[in-house]
Amino acid sequence: MKEDVYKTIEKPSVETLFKEKGSKFFGYTFPVTSEDDVKERLEELRKKHHTARHFCYAYQLGIEKIKFRANDDGEPNNSAGMPIYGQIQSFEVTNILVVSVRYFGGTKLGVGGLISAYKTSAQMALEASDILEKTINIFYKLTFNYDLMNAVQRVVKEKNIEIVHQKLEMNCEYTISVRKNDSEMIFTIFDNLYKVKIKELE
Repeated sequence: MKEDVYKTIEKPSVETLFKEKGSKFFGYTFPVTSEDDVKERLEELRKKHHTARHFCYAYQLGIEKIKFRANDDGEPNNSAGMPIYGQIQSFEVTNILVVSVRYFGGTKLGVGGLISAYKTSAQMALEASDILEKTINIFYKLTFNYDLMNAVQRVVKEKNIEIVHQKLEMNCEYTISVRKNDSEMIFTIFDNLYKVKIKELE
């Protein structure tokens, strides 16, 4: 059975600072769910550090379908973005952007030195983040008449199901959230309840 948990962050990390031969590397992590989020965060950092030379970053989006990108922002190929992305992988986090902002200190670090510095900067930022474990959830919509309310509530209580939204008008509509690993079982229970309609939401 595939694990239905993933790790992510819900708030940005505190700023971290790594120094190497006069160069300064400011590390940050941000929770992101889209490429637009990534752009916004990078713009904020560019305003904050308007004299910095390099804004190297990596991000990973998605839980089951993963999308990632690593950017060296003018540093030698694969000396910045990939070491940062390597840390995202080693911390096993997703829906995250990790940025290392570099102020050049006058001494060249060489490719090996850069790889090590960006890796360390990303690692420090991730260590300064609150990493949470979350479950992969499936959302269902239940539709039923009032006379079935008790039967539905009983299942909700027994199986500890979260009701995300409810609309009680001519009939009852619940949006429920269930862990992926339990989703088939929960679907079957409701599907077998006479006159309860259940469908998965996208």
